[in-house]
Amino acid sequence: MAGRGRASRFSVVALVLLLVSLVACGGRPPAGGAEADLQRVLDRRSTAVLDRDRTAFLKTGAPGWFENLRGVPLASWSYRVTALRRTGDKATADAELRYRIEGYDNAPVTVGRTLALSRETGGRWYVDADTPARKSAQQLWDQGPVTVVRGSHSIVLGTGQSSESLHSYADLADRAVPAVSGAWGTDWAGHVVVLVPGSVEGMAGLLGSPASQYRGIAAVTTGEVGGPPTAPADRIIVNPDAYALLGPLGKQVVLTHEATHVATRAHTNAATPLWLSEGYADWIGYLGTGRTAAEAAPELSRAVTEGHVPQLLPTDKDFGFSGDATKLAQAYEGGWMACRLIAQQWGLERLGQFYRAVGDHQQRAGSVEGAMRQVLGTTPEKFTVQWRDYLRAQLG
Repeated sequence: MAGRGRASRFSVVALVLLLVSLVACGGRPPAGGAEADLQRVLDRRSTAVLDRDRTAFLKTGAPGWFENLRGVPLASWSYRVTALRRTGDKATADAELRYRIEGYDNAPVTVGRTLALSRETGGRWYVDADTPARKSAQQLWDQGPVTVVRGSHSIVLGTGQSSESLHSYADLADRAVPAVSGAWGTDWAGHVVVLVPGSVEGMAGLLGSPASQYRGIAAVTTGEVGGPPTAPADRIIVNPDAYALLGPLGKQVVLTHEATHVATRAHTNAATPLWLSEGYADWIGYLGTGRTAAEAAPELSRAVTEGHVPQLLPTDKDFGFSGDATKLAQAYEGGWMACRLIAQQWGLERLGQFYRAVGDHQQRAGSVEGAMRQVLGTTPEKFTVQWRDYLRAQLG
């Protein structure tokens, strides 16, 4: 099934891109001593990365991943040393790396890094290794050389992928973005960043989680909850192993679903139940495909046909990746059917208004109740009855 989850929405994966305030490439050095010396080396290293200056980079440390990110369009790159542990002329440093992709990130992405260091003759620090900090996710260039493909509404960065393959992702994203804007509106960036690692293990590395959680998941979207205009761009992260098993329609539905999460991020927060955020993304994903309810919701259709109509709308817990695959599919399908019902009963515009009204509450308590009363003129209890009747009529 298409991989969508709280990472694909706004938190399924506990990989939140933190908002920081930093301009240009220079970090603020800690006061005094070895840390200040190291910070100066890292400032030179940052300048070398932005200038694509290999000679200057090698003066600060081993080549490492330098060549891997040569094609990545960077607007800024900087380090800030947060801790330094020394043993003679060897040391380990904790640092925050902050970078922006030009034209996409409105603020730097912040990630933790661990630096292995040695002190050269003359007292200058040399970076022997620069790797993800413990419990921090990898960056794409940690996994190999990055190939960059630009679309009309997208930028696709991949490792272990051919240029032809990455162009196919850009084509899908370029069709997805106008489809999302046509249904949701244009009050969002109107472009997406797609990361395509070489395998599901690479995807898991980018998410900082075990690969076992994502083997059947085609893609997830990561981003900052609430998505203010000053946040880094969301990342759509693809599982190429699962994605390859999808047909042309499935691939397009997945990319459109994920692009919907990007578009709705600013109105998606703790107040938004997953049946709404995932159901709405699926609703736009399937919009215009001609798929019937039974075709798009096969697991739920089977359950309803057998007389097992759900009593309640899916809970957030039903969307867990590590649980029963059938139950997960039914949760997505149940959310999609709920949004489909709203669109048919109250209209496309009201569905978008309802989504925004739920997010306006900022917290879960009363969010759905208030939005249903305000926008749809109903209650969750009455809506649930309508939804169950709708399932019987459409899927039974």
